[in-house]
Amino acid sequence: LYDFRGSNLPALRVLRIDSSHIRSRRWFFFIPANGEPRKLVHHIESGALDSLPGDQIVYLRWQELESGIEQLVSGCRQVAMEYSPRNGNPYVARVDAGTVEVVRSFVSQIVSSGDLIQLFEATLDDKHWQRHLQAAVHTNFAFDLVWKLIAERTRGGGCISETEVRDAIVQYFLAHNMVTGHPPIVAAGPHSGDPHYETGMDSSTDIHEGDFVLVDLWAKLDARDGIYSDLTRVGFVGDRIPPHIRKVFDIVATARDAGIACVSDCLERGEQLQGWQVDAAARSVIEHAGYGKYFVHRTGHSIGQEIHGNGANMDNHETREERRVLPRTLFSIEPGIYLPEFGIRSEVNVFVDADSTVHVTGGERQTAVHTIV
Repeated sequence: LYDFRGSNLPALRVLRIDSSHIRSRRWFFFIPANGEPRKLVHHIESGALDSLPGDQIVYLRWQELESGIEQLVSGCRQVAMEYSPRNGNPYVARVDAGTVEVVRSFVSQIVSSGDLIQLFEATLDDKHWQRHLQAAVHTNFAFDLVWKLIAERTRGGGCISETEVRDAIVQYFLAHNMVTGHPPIVAAGPHSGDPHYETGMDSSTDIHEGDFVLVDLWAKLDARDGIYSDLTRVGFVGDRIPPHIRKVFDIVATARDAGIACVSDCLERGEQLQGWQVDAAARSVIEHAGYGKYFVHRTGHSIGQEIHGNGANMDNHETREERRVLPRTLFSIEPGIYLPEFGIRSEVNVFVDADSTVHVTGGERQTAVHTIV
């Protein structure tokens, strides 16, 4: 583990170093597979790692820094660092190329520490799991509030703005001691075809009868150990879903379920599963249906105390995610098809428990476009 002025946040978190007390000099902390750890710190910040066990080497000049690194890894053939070959996964790649070059000059191989970091950063204990379930109760119920509000305001030719719906969600979360970090997405009609649409950022944002609506919302309990729930569902203002919307939804829902099945089937067989495989399973459904070019993002992301956590993502599109889907990790599965007229995404959260049993959280997965009447 290595850091320079807070450049390696995972290292700080693993070692429980307060990020508000960033040091100005480089430090290294070497954890061997067997034996005691070793530390390398600068002379004027020799107490930087005093909270951690192990013998300490102190350097002053750059030559002493390099010889100190050599002493740290002496006798070791392979070292794991926050490194990704060819920067294939920027979520993991926190150590600069020059530092990797120095370490590589003293060992035979440097490999990615992505799965090791996950053990600290992405696995949930029983309390975290319960916190997620508590959050999921509210994110699930928020959709009932949304559909009811839109129905009431659009009856008889009325309308409601995207921002009014968004603000109602935020107020509900605040009333139940929930935080979001960023406001939810409420996107009507063509706006839903933009995966990261900013609600209200257009000249026409009113929702009327006959409109398609996508709602993506997320929240966690406002507590130190709160864990996010992140869900996306879609609805149509009216009692008859247009056939072309129903068709696209069915493809997306089938892709979502293929991703979930990939996780369940692989883990039931006791096989190692990497994030890219889940993405491939969901994406193949959409590609086979002829909509591949309209699925423009990864299938899912890690979820934790941040909405985008530091565990494996379900991705073979933006990156080739070779981190494993580990027990006690939580992530989204959310394939989508984004057309000029409308976009459909169906998002659920998946938790793999300690026994590798798969749980889909946040209520029943959506099986049809919701009719808002």
